[in-house]
Amino acid sequence: MDRRNALRLIAAAALPATLAACGDRKPQFTAVDLTGADYARDFQLPDTEGKVRSLQDFRGKAVVVFFGFTQCPDVCPTTLAEIAQAKQILGADGTKVQGVFVTVDPERDTPQVLKAYMANFGPDFVALRGSPEQLATVAKDFKVYYKKVEGKTPGSYTMDHSAASFVYDPQGRLRLYSRYGSGPQALANDLKQLLA
Repeated sequence: MDRRNALRLIAAAALPATLAACGDRKPQFTAVDLTGADYARDFQLPDTEGKVRSLQDFRGKAVVVFFGFTQCPDVCPTTLAEIAQAKQILGADGTKVQGVFVTVDPERDTPQVLKAYMANFGPDFVALRGSPEQLATVAKDFKVYYKKVEGKTPGSYTMDHSAASFVYDPQGRLRLYSRYGSGPQALANDLKQLLA
């Protein structure tokens, strides 16, 4: 067998494997892939109008859920701003992304406070505020940590809390765990793959 025929045989043998690899290509997410996880499957919490919301309400959209509080000095506004920026980066597809903020401080985060706060990030962002019992149940299901840290005076407390977002695909399945500080471009890239 001459060299040319040998190369043809090698190329012919490699072709099916190469084509199979192209067809099975998995998404390359920046965030942690949680596809198939058996937690954080849904929530049942009232919005600022008192209407109980769940993932079902946002079917057809990629949903980004973040737990925080309005008096948070840095992590919460940064994360919500990054969600808003990711929506802008996506252009027309940005309308297919739903930002959901769950307060871990229902004591101070009244519906009025939440409405005013969310207006900073976009008119379509949704804030959820459950009772302390409802919050505890949802936080446990999401494996989210939060704790009141007393300040120097009554009412001057702060909240320690987990600083990551949960990202769902348009079918309402949990797909990603986006760490704090990943940036809007990384989030936009991940959302684009989920919306494709």
